Amino acid sequence: METPEGKFASTVRVGEKGQIVIPKMARDMFNIQPGDTLLLLADANRGIAIVRQELFAEFTENVLQGMGQPEEPEP
Repeated sequence: METPEGKFASTVRVGEKGQIVIPKMARDMFNIQPGDTLLLLADANRGIAIVRQELFAEFTENVLQGMGQPEEPEP
């Protein structure tokens, strides 16, 4: 079965110190390099997500900029 473009699934094993290894294919897909900072988001009901810090910072900046815009009056 061929993996669709831009998609990836894998299992990882948690080591004794609670560490996981991000598979090479996923690191390549997201251009994750040694020394990069990643943001780990966790929700007890929805699970864990790992996001590049730069993408989250950009998203946050866009949200905060949008919050500063006055709302248009309704006609």
